[in-house]
Amino acid sequence: MKKILYVVLDGLGDRPVPELGGKTPLEAADTPHLDELAQKGETGLMDTIGPGIAPESDAAVMSILGYDVDEYYTGRGPLESHGAGMEVPDGSLAWRCNFATVDKDWKIVDRRVGRNLTDPEARELAIAVQEQVSLDRALFEFRHSVGHRACLVIQSMEHQLSGDVDNCDPAYARHGAFSVALEDPGTHVQPAKPLRDSLSARVGAELTNQFMRKSYEVLDRHPVNQRRREEGKMPGNFILARDAGDRLPRLPSFQSRYGIQFGSLVEMPVEIGLAQLTGMGEVRVMSTAEDPDKGFADWADKTLGALQDYDGLYVHLKGPDLFGHDGDAPGKTACIEAIDRLYFGPLVKTLRLPDMVIAVTADHSTPCSIRAHSADPVPLLISSDGLEPEGALQFGESEAARGRLGKLRGPELVPRLVEIAKS
Repeated sequence: MKKILYVVLDGLGDRPVPELGGKTPLEAADTPHLDELAQKGETGLMDTIGPGIAPESDAAVMSILGYDVDEYYTGRGPLESHGAGMEVPDGSLAWRCNFATVDKDWKIVDRRVGRNLTDPEARELAIAVQEQVSLDRALFEFRHSVGHRACLVIQSMEHQLSGDVDNCDPAYARHGAFSVALEDPGTHVQPAKPLRDSLSARVGAELTNQFMRKSYEVLDRHPVNQRRREEGKMPGNFILARDAGDRLPRLPSFQSRYGIQFGSLVEMPVEIGLAQLTGMGEVRVMSTAEDPDKGFADWADKTLGALQDYDGLYVHLKGPDLFGHDGDAPGKTACIEAIDRLYFGPLVKTLRLPDMVIAVTADHSTPCSIRAHSADPVPLLISSDGLEPEGALQFGESEAARGRLGKLRGPELVPRLVEIAKS
């Protein structure tokens, strides 16, 4: 059986950008190694969940790992909290949170505190919230994870809680169990509202609103935020909550589902949680956030080593998504070039295609023009010795739209990779 290398580049997909000559950042980037893989294989597009859905990463990754979100998904809050090392008992209410900046009327100034809230600052703020906030007849754990991100798990002393509570973050709308990104979001914090007329949902909403109000009072006057204001930076004075869930998903392991043992190279809590819940092995890697160049090179080295220990690897690199959210097309282009040079370069030079199935895609598109996730399908390439090259010249959205693979749905990809590996 061939080894499988499945690489997900977060937020890779985009739309044509005028300042890039009408090309997408992927098309404008100099990517000789990704292009070589595309030239030796097949390309196409993929709706990671389904047509017309602008997914968040958690639901999209679950789907492209082969798990139908309509059957398994229970909310981003539980997944991310689990990945951050928190307990999520059934009947608790788990939220994915952002430190954000709001004015006195709770109008959102920035959903991510200008993306410059440091980990030490966020940890200090999270500790203050944990120590100084109390809820009526309820316990909670609030924990910072990475950057502006955090998780909240609330447990009532009297009631089971329900995840049927709407988002407080106006940038995301609930779509059944999962959320979709909005291209034109609201400007004010939304109060938590029950999505069903049940005691468990009403109590969950009330406790969440109580937490938001009390944590704002702590954060707005905290010395960390006073210092940030003096330095001309935005204060991290609010906790935006979204994607509630009341239990962890029950996911069959990757091995029981596909008969192969996978390892994972991931660094964000939601991907860590999914890898753990699907029984994947953990390959420790350095962060790509502080020094991306060193990080990408380390991931390449760890990938080559881990392929000796597993039947396949799931690799999830965050970089491109950050520049999409910032609307920085040249930055996104440069990030893709760095990943091609420092990550894919050593792999393409070392790995033998007769022994491998290599797939590269994204969990969603994050167009620079809208600074948010979109419903645009993502580019996909599959390269292996048994595939007849289709004639693609480069890896990009336009080439992929004409590719032999056509358009796939997310849950169809892994079974196809396994089939090629076993053929």
